[in-house]
Amino acid sequence: MLSFALGFLVSLFITLLIVRFAHLHEGLSGDSDFAGVQKFHARSVPRIGGVGILVGLTVSAVQLRWTYPLVSSGILAIVACGMPAFFSGLVEDLTKRVTPVVRLVCTMAAAALAYFVLGIAVTRISVPPLDFLLTYSLISCLVTVVAVAALANAINIIDGFNGLASMVAFMMFASLAYVAFQVHDPVVLSASLIMMGAVMGFFIWNFPAGLIFLGDGGAYFIGFMLAELSIMLVMRNRDVSAWFPVLLFMYPIFETCFSIYRKKFIRGISPGIPDGVHLHMLVYKRLMRWAVGAQNAREITRRNSLTSPYLWLLCLVAVIPATLFWRHTLHLFCFVVVFAITYVWLYVSIVRFKSPRWMVFRRAHPVKK
Repeated sequence: MLSFALGFLVSLFITLLIVRFAHLHEGLSGDSDFAGVQKFHARSVPRIGGVGILVGLTVSAVQLRWTYPLVSSGILAIVACGMPAFFSGLVEDLTKRVTPVVRLVCTMAAAALAYFVLGIAVTRISVPPLDFLLTYSLISCLVTVVAVAALANAINIIDGFNGLASMVAFMMFASLAYVAFQVHDPVVLSASLIMMGAVMGFFIWNFPAGLIFLGDGGAYFIGFMLAELSIMLVMRNRDVSAWFPVLLFMYPIFETCFSIYRKKFIRGISPGIPDGVHLHMLVYKRLMRWAVGAQNAREITRRNSLTSPYLWLLCLVAVIPATLFWRHTLHLFCFVVVFAITYVWLYVSIVRFKSPRWMVFRRAHPVKK
């Protein structure tokens, strides 16, 4: 738990410094775009929250060198491989000039580094015919690179409201830590605990006040770490079903796949074009029935933050069974189907204004005397 605490404290402090002195770097790091279809804030906010998470992870991993040098080296090696993903996102956060394609390619390069340098590879998916194909290095490498980049991009896609992506990631790292503890994998366990602490250090300043954003650098790096640690866990421990990470990451994965389907086949637009009808945006617009009310900064921030708990609960539909049935492939597959059905039902219900009444948030009106 010392690793968790140190990661938390360092991330908390670094993020506090970024927030406290935001006026000094506002022109460089501030997100002052209030008109975009995916923008739900009312003032300029620094979007380099990933810096605190990275520093918290690095400092805590270095501290382990005195007691667990091999664990420390393993974590730092993964962090080093993830730098192309982090810096491509960070440069976008600072310059607003790095295209999604470039960020995706850099994340793929980071995954390729981890594959060739550390040997972190997808070697099985618990489907015998396809597992045979993964014995070929080229296929294994391609699947690994695409899977890591896809998850990193998916985490970035769900990063739309205060506390949404960070709390989702926290729950996922907690699940990884639990399973790693069960199978005695010290590198995945320690890295997951440190990431939990570092993410929580950021979360405190992000939710509910929205004083800082995760940014592309933070989202891509968190996604990279989630993907690499889950691949390591499955690769090194035969008891862990390959469907464990599939179900664990089902919310961002299905959100991305559904978004591609919606844009390409329903709306007839490029999947790369941002739109305002992701599930978390619909929750904001239609379950927050009083969203048409005051447009001052305080009320907008409040509505922003009240949206995230809906998606945390949806994410738990996947995270809880993944954590409970991490070794049982059939159970995991069944819950993947359950999550997909739940997601589609919820999305269609909101679109058709048929959301269950208990899901709709209404402002309490003062009682007249």
